[in-house]
Amino acid sequence: MGILYIVPTPVGNMEDMTLRAIRILKEADVVLAEDTRTSSVLLNHFDIHNRLVSHHKFNEHGTSPALVQRLLAGETIALVSDAGTPGISDPGFYLAREAVKAGVTVQTLPGATACIPALVSSGLPCDRFCFEGFLPQKKGRQTHLEELKSEDRTMIFYESPYRLVKTLKQFADTFGGDRQVSVAREVSKVHEEHVRGTLNEVIAHFEEVEPKGEIVIVLAGNAEANETVRKSSGKAKVKREKTNEELLHEMLYGKKKD
Repeated sequence: MGILYIVPTPVGNMEDMTLRAIRILKEADVVLAEDTRTSSVLLNHFDIHNRLVSHHKFNEHGTSPALVQRLLAGETIALVSDAGTPGISDPGFYLAREAVKAGVTVQTLPGATACIPALVSSGLPCDRFCFEGFLPQKKGRQTHLEELKSEDRTMIFYESPYRLVKTLKQFADTFGGDRQVSVAREVSKVHEEHVRGTLNEVIAHFEEVEPKGEIVIVLAGNAEANETVRKSSGKAKVKREKTNEELLHEMLYGKKKD
């Protein structure tokens, strides 16, 4: 039986490519690419001469069954997207799921992705976070934002530079203009930039300076919700300790403690 390798590729700097990723792309029987034209530039840069086959969100349902059969027959297949880790707001999930269902080994290489550098560089808490990717453009967008109002973890979103200001204004209307945010632009590229501040401050900045390139928004969670959870947890702990003390007293003295 073959192996399906999920191979991250650089989101900007070519030096972010790992040695293991280069080896896998050279050794695979075939390389599946979201866009063969984009991936051919990458392969040529690293002197990789392998066959590229188109695999993207518009054909993955039709091509995946045959690819799974090739894996079951013993072929090794590598999957790449245009940039970053396949499956993270890119094609990859469906083929990985079908391979797993068929009992095929799926291995994902550690590597480049835009969301983690943006999160860690934001200055916002990164011990607990949730990845929201691209929000729905129309149907269900505001409903989903309302559901996130009580989210106490740091939130990560992807957005187009053309919709950035509009999205930040929606965030301000929903979460409040004083909510802390960091907008990462062009992660790992020459013109990488991080704009941090309140939503109102960052909106004012991008109304003056037109945003360009790939955008990652890192938004602080609801501090009030987090504090409520913390206090509730503390009260529950005190209550449990009191109950245990009362039980111990009953065991020793046969009656409830006054």
